[in-house]
Formats: sequence, structure tokens, C-alpha cells
Amino acid sequence: MTRSATDGATPRGRSRRNFAGSRPVMDDVARLAGVSKQTVSRVLNDNPAVRAETREAVLDAMRSLGYRPSRSARSLASGRTRMLGVISFDAARYGPASTLTAINTAAQEAGYLVSSIALDTADKDTVVRAVDRLSAEGADGVIAIAPQRRVGRALAEARLDTPLVTLDNALGDGTPMVSADSRAGARAATAHLLGLGHATVWHIAGPTGWTSAEQRLASWRQTLEAAGAEVPEPFLGDWSADSGYALGRRLARRPEVTAVFASNDQMALGVLRACHEAGRRVPDEVSVVGYDDIPEAAHLLPPLTTVRTDFAELGTRSLRLLLDRLDGTDGPRTEPVVPVRLVVRDSTAPAPAPR
Repeated sequence: MTRSATDGATPRGRSRRNFAGSRPVMDDVARLAGVSKQTVSRVLNDNPAVRAETREAVLDAMRSLGYRPSRSARSLASGRTRMLGVISFDAARYGPASTLTAINTAAQEAGYLVSSIALDTADKDTVVRAVDRLSAEGADGVIAIAPQRRVGRALAEARLDTPLVTLDNALGDGTPMVSADSRAGARAATAHLLGLGHATVWHIAGPTGWTSAEQRLASWRQTLEAAGAEVPEPFLGDWSADSGYALGRRLARRPEVTAVFASNDQMALGVLRACHEAGRRVPDEVSVVGYDDIPEAAHLLPPLTTVRTDFAELGTRSLRLLLDRLDGTDGPRTEPVVPVRLVVRDSTAPAPAPR
């Protein structure tokens, strides 16, 4: 029977050594608890085979010595480094940046550190080098924020041995994936504008090769076709407010344009400015819908109607899915599709009466 550290005694009646000036290590804990170093490792790893009294003796020794297990000690005990890797592309944009922040937060809560690599190019060699670097650092697994098709192809061709989870990109080989429901979001945005009486909806799409942009474009088209509305030729942007502004100027010159759905909020912001400069009032003459619900969306003039994506949930679910893989859980416990919702503000209104 062990006695608590508060009564001045140490486990199993042994005298406490003076560790002043040096940090206690696992060997010191084992010696004081009267067990092997392997037993201390099993306690650190929460191994159920350790007897309750032995576990308490080890924990009592840790408390008595002020021992704090290092990352390396936990790695030896569990066979893991407790470090995860993240590869991201276009990391400066709001969505990827918010997702990465959420992954970091969820990882810390789960007792993991995160090492992230932001890539500018997405060819196979670059992706493989990034994963090799994370593997060399001891990453237990990797999350790829991979919104471009070519990134998915590079990851698939690389045939990585490291446990992997992707965001917004199905590799087609059974690799777990988490994504937001872009199709549902585009459908809600387009249906909202049609429901306000607009004859059709013009679309500023994201760049070719981005999975979310392609899904929103396809869903916008399908929603118009299902409603029997004309399907205008889409305009292709690059996610930036500059491209939204340039394309918005072209749309604003066309009097038949009364409703615009932009594939992200930055491009929608550019459309708002273009309409203002052209004397096309929003929403009296032109209704505008964006996508993502960036923090500034509610403070634009007018406040922007948009589709809200929960990037924090995307990051959290991807982290849970990776931990499921590391734990060998049978089947994902995490729902892979994150719902989105339309947030209606003042940038949309009923269609203007025909002139």
C-alpha cells in the first residue's frame, strides 16, 4: 500500500533522493517506485495491463519527484511522436488559414503538436518532398489541405506510407476525406435568388481545377436547369477581389443582369464595388451572393448574403479522422461532409420590375 506524497513519505518506504539542480528522468521514477523502466513506460502509455497499485506507485513517484514526461519519453512509451504534419496550398486565403488554425487547436487539445508546410506548387515531386520532410520529423500522420485536383493526383501518385487524410479532394484510393458541402451551398444560393423572382443567376466561378469551384459551378448550372431558367455563360475568376471587380464591371454594364452568385466572398466584394461605380444599386437593381461568410461579410455595404462554411469544423473533423486512423478504429467515427448554410443579409432583394 502506498502513501500519498503529501505526508512526507515516498512510495514503498524508500527515501526520496535529492534531485536539486537536475531534472528527474524516467530511470529516477522507476528507481523510486521500485519498478522497471518498461513499467513506467506502460504507465505513461496508459497500458491497462499495469496493476492499479503499481500504477499508483509510479504516479506517486512522478508527483514526488516533480517528473514531467518529455515528448521523447512519451514517444518511447507509445511508439508515437505525438506530432502531426499538415500540408497546405494557398495558405494565405481565409478558408485554408482558418482550417489550419482549427487543426492546430484540436491537435493541442488531443496532446499533439503540428508541423505545417505551405506549398506554392503542387507537382508530385514537391508533394513527396514535403511528406518526406514531415516523416523525417517523425510525424505520426499527415493532413493535406488539398483543394486542387492536381494536388490530389500528386498525392495519389506518390503512394505514401504515412497515414493521410485530405480535405476537399477525393484521391479515389480509399484515403479518408473531409469536405464542406459545396454542391448544397451553391444550390441554396442559386435557389434563393430564383425565389426572389430573378429570371436567371449569373455566376462568377473559382479557377478551373479547384474541387470546390467545380462543384459550385456544376450545382449552379443544375439548379438553373431544374428551374427551367436560362443558363448564362459563367465567368471564371481567381478567388481574388480584383478578379471579382474586373468581371463585375463587365456584368454591371449588362442591364439584363439582376442577380450574381460569386464562388467566394472576396470576388463578391469586387462585384459590389463594380456595381457601385457603374451606378447599379445593390440590391435594388442587382442582387449579389457570395460564399464562405468571411468575418467582414456582415460589415460590407450592403451586408453580404453568403453561404457560411464552418472551417473550424472542417479542421476539427479532419483531425479526428486522422486520429481514428492512428488508433486503428474500424470505420470513421467522423461524418466526412460538413453542412453549410445560407446567411441572408441585405445584398439580395426581389427582382426589379422590368423596364
